[in-house]
Amino acid sequence: MDYLILIVGLALIIVGASWLTDGSVALADRFRVPDFVIGLTVVAVGTSMPELAVSFFSALRGSGEMAIGNVVGSNIFNTLAILGVCALVSPLGFTRDNIRRDIPICLAASVALLVATLIDEDITRVEGMLLFVGYILMILFTIRVARKSPVASAAVEDEAVVTMPAWRMVLYIVLGLVGLIYGGQLCVNSAVNIAKSLGVSEAVIAITLVAGGTSLPELAASLVSIVKGKTSLALGNVLGSNIANILLILGLCSTVTPLTMGNVMMKDVYVAVASAALLLPVAVFIGRDRITRFEGVIFLCCYAAYIYTLL
Repeated sequence: MDYLILIVGLALIIVGASWLTDGSVALADRFRVPDFVIGLTVVAVGTSMPELAVSFFSALRGSGEMAIGNVVGSNIFNTLAILGVCALVSPLGFTRDNIRRDIPICLAASVALLVATLIDEDITRVEGMLLFVGYILMILFTIRVARKSPVASAAVEDEAVVTMPAWRMVLYIVLGLVGLIYGGQLCVNSAVNIAKSLGVSEAVIAITLVAGGTSLPELAASLVSIVKGKTSLALGNVLGSNIANILLILGLCSTVTPLTMGNVMMKDVYVAVASAALLLPVAVFIGRDRITRFEGVIFLCCYAAYIYTLL
């Protein structure tokens, strides 16, 4: 029954995140917010809503290891598993912005998590506030840079008027929030019960089962982007999600209540940092501005090896 409840909770979270994102994008369009700002904020945060719901309710429940484990596991899954699968479907190309801005910011966020957990193996309120401030500064910096782009300026001028009725926007946003809140509570409670029944720590369940489930929106969005011929969007989605997971989600959660690592090991954080760092040499030297199919296989093998050692 706990497995069934976990699946139902994940389904509610995914559907709720989709509705909330659709409603928020339509609302932003109605107020003439540029597309690049919507993508940077609403869409990026929207695909990270499952992680936010699970981590937030885990923090309120006093299960810091579930919150931290979910974010660490999601980032590892995003980088190694999702990019690995996507590269098998079609080689992923890196843009200049990915190499010069997105990957370094993602790596910096991972290092910030490493520093915070190395000090005393938890994330305090002060550290959470610093992470959240870092996210706000990253958003402001990226918007400032994007507004200077001729493409972004043209997009603002050519922006279309939204067609979604106001009542549907409100309905999507409200139902999306309800799905996230209720689904998040179901996921956390069932995941804890599963961990107890299997005799394993909540951290292992969070890093594997819960992290994989909450990363389904990123996987779906990335695969759809590839099918539509927008391979660079798949990479951007993963990088944006990884940054939001650390700076926004852990920042907010640890500001509400300090998070302790519990049974989340430092090696798990090291793997998250290493997976983020792996993208830079792949982009610059090995794949020559792309992740090839062969490298996708390597990514998947690395993830399988990590899960094997974890279990």
